[in-house]
Amino acid sequence: MNPVAGAVRAGFLRGWIEFRQMFTHAPDLIGQFLTPAITLGALYLLRGREYGDTGRSVAELALPGLLGTIIAFNGLYALTNVLVLDREDGTLLRARTVPHGMIGYFVGKVTAAAGSVLVQVLVVLVAGMVIIGGLSLDSPGAWATFAWVVSLGLLAALPLGAILGGVLDGARASFLLTMPLMGLIAVSGIFYPLTALPGWLQGVAQAFPMYWAGLGMRSALLPPAAAGIEIGGSWRHLETVAVLGSWAIVGLIVAPVVLRRMARHESGSNMAARRERAMQRAF
Repeated sequence: MNPVAGAVRAGFLRGWIEFRQMFTHAPDLIGQFLTPAITLGALYLLRGREYGDTGRSVAELALPGLLGTIIAFNGLYALTNVLVLDREDGTLLRARTVPHGMIGYFVGKVTAAAGSVLVQVLVVLVAGMVIIGGLSLDSPGAWATFAWVVSLGLLAALPLGAILGGVLDGARASFLLTMPLMGLIAVSGIFYPLTALPGWLQGVAQAFPMYWAGLGMRSALLPPAAAGIEIGGSWRHLETVAVLGSWAIVGLIVAPVVLRRMARHESGSNMAARRERAMQRAF
């Protein structure tokens, strides 16, 4: 077997093992679903509050946005965080010592992260339909839209997560990253239509994948009439494909460069220096 192909196969196997561990280890399982569960609880309380004169509740409009956030935020941050932590504890350095080990390592991490996001999306979707109602995937077109939005959203988010994981120095930097990401979520039309925000914030939100993943989810799960509250009164599928596709293309080009550079500079001395800095901050 070709050594590279063997490394890719080993990576998929490793990713499958890590994926199973995420859903059999109680702390990991709680971490996966705690925030979505809290958010679903909040939306349940809003299920009777209508947004304007749309005939749709705030919860019905927000649930697809929550799914888009899971795709974009979790896909990005899960990979960022695991790369940063694996650099600190030496996992990445050990992978580097194995022939083609870095290929297998990254294939495994992407597989586990993508699988985790897919399960979260499906579980929250089913739970939301039962708890909140008002949403449906009642046609082949809706299922097709759902599938391409999830796929393209992951292609946009995962490479970006790999880039950030390759350049951030330590868990503290990874934690600080959550603050601007939460800011983006707040202005991305997740809990209310983007048209309710000032124009300049609308422009900021539309530059990033979170808004477009949420918009794509709304187009799949809500009836066509609901597009009236969106910018331009349209689901803007072409723009969604263009923005998410652009992020995906840039990420897929830049991520391998950043990851190769990170791997070249990974050494025992660098790992020890990061640990020393972490200990100094702790004390």
